[in-house]
Amino acid sequence: MLLLPGAGRGPAAVQEWAPAFAGELVMTKPGYVYIMTNKRNGTLYIGVTSDLVQRVWQHREGLIEGFTNKYGLKCLVWFEGHADIQDARARELQMKEWRRAWKIKRIEEMNPTWDDLYESLI
Repeated sequence: MLLLPGAGRGPAAVQEWAPAFAGELVMTKPGYVYIMTNKRNGTLYIGVTSDLVQRVWQHREGLIEGFTNKYGLKCLVWFEGHADIQDARARELQMKEWRRAWKIKRIEEMNPTWDDLYESLI
């Protein structure tokens, strides 16, 4: 199940119960795919997380070593919520294979001015 931005706030808003083995119910963990950048049409990073607010904050504060820190990617320009983290991971892998133009098109469909969406999350 795909959850669109604005459908709720925080992980609790997107958790749902799913049938499991022998009719038991288990809680699935939600997930988010997101794109960070340093400027409009700049370097792009696609990631996945179960806590979008915390993860973006970590990127913004430079607490995560690696690609986003090296290139100063602190601006959240796109995200997509999924009821199950495994679906989000699959989507992340799919999008990482996309051409850059497709990623930019996806960003501009949701966020044509490339605004930092972090403030809209908190």
